[in-house]
Amino acid sequence: MNSDRLRSAPDATRLDDVVADARWTVREHRLRHAVSDAAVFTVGSGGFAQVGVPEEAGIDSAPGVLVAGAYVGEGPQQHLLEGSRWTLVNVNPAPAEAEWFLDLYSGVLHRREEDGDFRSTRFACAERPGVMAIRVEAAAGRCTPGRALDPPPSDPAVTVTEVDTPGHDSAETCGVRVESAQAAIVALAAQRQVAGRLDRIAVFAADAADLGATRARRELRRAWDDGFDGLLSAQRRVWARRWATAGIDLPDDPDTELAVRFALFQLWSNADAHGESAIGARGISGAGYLGHVFWDMDAFVLPAMVSLDPEAAEAMVAYRLRRLNAARERARAEGYAGARFPWESAADGTDVTPRSGFLGGTEVPILTGTREEHITADVAWAADHYAEWTGRPKFATTTARELLTATARYWASRMRVDARGRAHLEQIIGPDEYHESVDDNAYTNVMARWNLRRAARLEPRNAAEADEFAAWRALADQIVDQLHPDGRYEQFSGYFGLEPLMAAEVTRPPVAADVLLGQARVAGSQLIKQPDVLMLHHLIPDEVAPGSLVPNLDFYAPRTTHGSSLSTAIMAALLARAGRPDEAVETLRPALRLDLDDRSGSTASGLHMATLGGVWQAMLNGFGGVRVRDGVLAVAPVLPDRWPRLGLAFRCLGRSVRLDIERAGVRIRVDGPLPVAVGDRPPQVFSGESWWPATKEGKP
Repeated sequence: MNSDRLRSAPDATRLDDVVADARWTVREHRLRHAVSDAAVFTVGSGGFAQVGVPEEAGIDSAPGVLVAGAYVGEGPQQHLLEGSRWTLVNVNPAPAEAEWFLDLYSGVLHRREEDGDFRSTRFACAERPGVMAIRVEAAAGRCTPGRALDPPPSDPAVTVTEVDTPGHDSAETCGVRVESAQAAIVALAAQRQVAGRLDRIAVFAADAADLGATRARRELRRAWDDGFDGLLSAQRRVWARRWATAGIDLPDDPDTELAVRFALFQLWSNADAHGESAIGARGISGAGYLGHVFWDMDAFVLPAMVSLDPEAAEAMVAYRLRRLNAARERARAEGYAGARFPWESAADGTDVTPRSGFLGGTEVPILTGTREEHITADVAWAADHYAEWTGRPKFATTTARELLTATARYWASRMRVDARGRAHLEQIIGPDEYHESVDDNAYTNVMARWNLRRAARLEPRNAAEADEFAAWRALADQIVDQLHPDGRYEQFSGYFGLEPLMAAEVTRPPVAADVLLGQARVAGSQLIKQPDVLMLHHLIPDEVAPGSLVPNLDFYAPRTTHGSSLSTAIMAALLARAGRPDEAVETLRPALRLDLDDRSGSTASGLHMATLGGVWQAMLNGFGGVRVRDGVLAVAPVLPDRWPRLGLAFRCLGRSVRLDIERAGVRIRVDGPLPVAVGDRPPQVFSGESWWPATKEGKP
C-alpha cells in the first residue's frame, strides 16, 4: 500500500465543490429505495447520529438524532429515545432531482440540485461528539429557516421542555430537552441566514442529571465562534487522520474498496463513542430491533472497532461490565451461580427479548431470550479479545476479572454431568436459529469450555478460588464438544441424522429458508441459517482441533443458507484463511452490498452493524491473515487472482500498522517496536519498514 495515499486527500474532481472521486463517494443507487437512503447517508460521531433525510422533509417523516444507550419504555418494547430534529428547512419550491453525495474521505454529506441552485452540506463533527452542522444554499428568498430545533413526536413516556439558550452574536438560538425515565437528550442550536445562505449548528448532549445543558451551552458557544467553515476544515483534517491510521487501498477492485470504506465510515459514525457504548443491531442509523444490543456488538462490531479505535471497543466492554450485576441477578433468579447475560439488552442490562413475533405472517414464539445462552461466553470473549488485541493483559486480570469469573461460574453451574462423566448443555439455541431447543450445541459448548479455561488461567486470590479454578479446568475437559474422528464437529446431538438438504437444492443463498420452506421442514433438515461450528474457528481457533477448519468448511458451507446477515462475511474470512481467496471474494459480495443495494429490503430500519464489522474482519483477518496472540502480531495474507495488491492500515498492540500485500511478498510499516511473525517465520521485533518476500509456496 502506498501509505501516502491514505495520508493525502483523494484525487478528486469537483462538481460545485462536491467531492466526486468514485473511490471515496457513495451516491444514490438504482437498486436502493429512497427510504433506505436515510440510513445509508447517516452521519454521526461519539454516539450521536443523524440519518440522511432531506431538508424539506415534513416533520412527521424526519427522524431526530439518535443517541447510543439512550432508551425509553420498559421491557421488550424499550426502544431508542429520539432527540430533536435539527435539519429541517422550508424550501419553496422544493428541490427537484437533488442528489446525495456522501464524501467518505472528509466525513461530509452533500446534496445538490441537478439543474437548480439548491445545495446543502452537513456533517457530525468527528472531534466534537454531539456537535453537528449544516449549510443550506439557494437563491435569495427560496429558503426560510423556521425553527432550528423541532421536538420528536408526542410520547406519553417522554417529557419535552424548552432549554434557555444564550444568544450568540446575531444568531437565533433555541434549546430543547427530551427526557424519559432512563435518559435525557439536550439539544441547543444556533442559526443565521445571510442572503441565500443558512448556517445552523446544533449541539446534543445526553445524560439524566441535568448536566447536559451546561455542557451543550459551552460547546455551542465554542462551535459558533469557530463557524461552519472552521468546523468543516477541522472535520476534513480529522477524517484524513483517521484514514491515515486505518483503511484499505484496493485500486484494482474499486467496488470492493468503496464498500469496505463505507463499512469503516459507518462503523466510526455509529460505534465510536468512548466511556460507555451500547451498539444495537442497527447502531444509531435507524430504529430497527428497537436499538437493542445483541451478540452482534461483542462478536462482530467490537473486533472491528478495536483495530480502528481501541477506546471505542473498550467502551463496549464497559457497557457489559456496568451491567454485570443485572446478569448476576438473572442467573440467581434462574437458580444458577455467576452471571448470565441477556440475549437482548437495553438500558439496564435486564432481558428485553420479545416473547413472540411473526414469521411469514404467522405469529410464533421467540425462544432466543430464554435459550440462546452463548451470548454469556461471547461477552467474556469480547473483553478478553480487547485485552489481547490492545496488548493490555492486565485489563483481563483486573478490570474484566469479575466478568470472566462470573461467566465461567455460570457455565459451571449450568452444566449437567452424566454418569459417564460427560458434561452437557441441554435445551439450547445456537447461532443457527433454525434448530431450537437442541442438546450440546457445538458452538455453545466449546465457547463455554473456552470461558471456563480462560477464567481458570487467572491467578487465584485464595485457596478457595484455586480449588474452584481447578474444578473448572476439570469440567472443561468433560464437556461434549461434538468433535468426530473425521475432524467434523456435529452442530448438535442428532444433527448428522437429519435430512441432508443442501442450500442449492432450495434456492440460491442468501435466503430465509424458514420463511420459504416453513419452520418444521427446516428444523428437520441440515439446512442452517449461519454456521455455528465455523464461528468457533473464527473466534477461538486455538480451542478447536488442529486441521479441522477445512473439513468443516467443506461440510457446512453447502448447507448454509446465509439467512442471517451475520453469515457471509465470516464465511468469507474463513475461506480466505483456508487458502481459498477466490471463493472468499465471491462469498463476501452479498455482505459488501447488503446495505448499499438494500439486498435484505430492511436497510430503511438501519444499517446492519454486524455485517459492517464482519466486512472489515474479512479483509483484515481473512485476506490480511492478521491475528494477535500473546503480544505478537501474526500476518499470513492471501490474495485472490483478481487482486494483484491489497493495502490495509489498522491499529494493534498500541501501534499503527500498514500492510502492503503483493504476490512477491508483504511490506510492513510500524510506527514503533512491535513483535511480528510473518507466515511460518518466528516472531521478530522491528520498527519502521520491512519487506518479507513470499516463500517457495507463494505465501508471504
